[in-house]
Amino acid sequence: MSGIRFSLYAIGLGSALICAIALHPQSVSACGGLFCSAAAPVNQAAERIIFSKNEDGTVTAVVQIQYSGPSEEFAWVLPVPGIPDVNVSSDLAFTRLQQASNPQYILTTEVEGDCRQDQLDGASSGPPGSTSNDGGGGAGGSGGVNVLASGTVGPYDYVVIQPEASFEEVGDVAVEWLTNEGYDVVPPGGDPSDISLLLGEYLQDAMNLLAFRLTKGNDTGTIRPIWITYASSQPMIPIRPTAVAANDDMGVMVWVLGESRAVPVNYRSLELNEALIDWTTGGSNYNQVVVAAANEAGGQGFVTERAGESADYDNVVLSEFERQAWDSFRASGGGLSSEELLIGSAQTLAGWDGYRSLVERFLPESVDVDDFLGCPSCGHALEPIDNQAFIDALGLEVVDPMIETQALMTSRPYVTRMYTTLSAPEMDLDPLFDFNPDLEDAPNLHNARQVIECNPTIYPWEAPSRIELEDGRVVRLLPNSPWPFVPGDADAPPANAIVAQLTTSGPGEIVTDNRDAIGQALDEHNATVPTPNGWAVGGGGGCTLAEGRPDAVWWIGLALLGLLIKRRQSLR
Repeated sequence: MSGIRFSLYAIGLGSALICAIALHPQSVSACGGLFCSAAAPVNQAAERIIFSKNEDGTVTAVVQIQYSGPSEEFAWVLPVPGIPDVNVSSDLAFTRLQQASNPQYILTTEVEGDCRQDQLDGASSGPPGSTSNDGGGGAGGSGGVNVLASGTVGPYDYVVIQPEASFEEVGDVAVEWLTNEGYDVVPPGGDPSDISLLLGEYLQDAMNLLAFRLTKGNDTGTIRPIWITYASSQPMIPIRPTAVAANDDMGVMVWVLGESRAVPVNYRSLELNEALIDWTTGGSNYNQVVVAAANEAGGQGFVTERAGESADYDNVVLSEFERQAWDSFRASGGGLSSEELLIGSAQTLAGWDGYRSLVERFLPESVDVDDFLGCPSCGHALEPIDNQAFIDALGLEVVDPMIETQALMTSRPYVTRMYTTLSAPEMDLDPLFDFNPDLEDAPNLHNARQVIECNPTIYPWEAPSRIELEDGRVVRLLPNSPWPFVPGDADAPPANAIVAQLTTSGPGEIVTDNRDAIGQALDEHNATVPTPNGWAVGGGGGCTLAEGRPDAVWWIGLALLGLLIKRRQSLR
């Protein structure tokens, strides 16, 4: 080995040893049950529901259906009181609602002290290569079942049934009747008695069964949320039948509309430990935190993600501009050519629920619907249509559900959004919601401050920082390090700061208070991150030295330098 090469090797090794010793840690102190083919399981990654407790003693429920499988095996069964009014809503409405009310974790950053600035003039404030980074009626009956209502709405046939009271096992009667009528309520390999038992419990409580299936000619791409209104005093999710086909940690998101803030009266109320949320990535691990929090509560607890006045939802589902554009289009549509009508509607409404199946009915057979939607103005051989019939159908099937959902969201004074995750074994209690006027609003916007703790010997990207949370707690971070806690890990602090049982008045009862345990976990972690005064010897290309034993570091460095000089002399 040449002397030059040996010198480079020795210096590199010496630097690595100094870093290793200096940095070595010292000893310091929806819904309802979905039944389908087991070979094509239901995709229930998340169920989203809107509940409105109306002033006339009814409840309106808008339920998004998530399904993946053959259309002929689709069946959706919901226990309901009485005979509900049935309609359809829009997936787009749920998408817009969720986007507008999602929890947001906003981190602002500031610099404290003076960091090393050479090499930074005219350059980015981050390390080389880094970038800035600022969720109907029918009568009669057959087979021991009374058909209370039936009809077709959107892509669905539906029926409301009630087994005759003379039968002892009413669940068996209902399952047999639904199966014979083409409602696939028992998955292949499943036990009909399990389904019968679940549904029988609701029937014995004087509830009826509302069952949906896709009409002939419709496929799973036409599945839409259903809208039902029924007589009831409280919103309730019949979650138990969902266990038949639920994924692990299935999300359930619910907006509850009423006079005041809604609470889950038979589930726990969960207040998240915000120190577990990764603020540096905008809360990208939020769902994992909720999963861990729900698991700590035995799978039966909801996080209140937002609670406030319904006026905040103005123009969320449908903007005033869209409403005016539709009114103008509807008024002027009769004076347009059929081609202008079809192309204009496709350019604005192609992504809305129900539009594809509607326009397919009006296009000539020679025009492929996907080609038309992909480029409406590409010279397709369109033919004259009944303009008024098209406009009427467009309103009824596509636009009106959005208008009605927007009106529903502001029909009551207050909206509460809640979220949880459940696995099948935890789905043995139907969540029931009521209202508590004594509780405060819950914002969905959360703010924290990151303070970069500078030192003249280090660059900003080499500096430690502290995250100051809303509740006054602090999470210290090493430079360029990941968030220190992983939800669900054995050594992670609790995911819930507080678990409470809320009722219809007062602040509720705290069941579990983890704040002291969280504080202790933060103290232990923060002690491992040096303070600015203990952060030394930066320089961009070398190592960054932690506090503790600086004299030993320099003596070791001098010793290595002596060995290097002696070795070079011996090679001459």
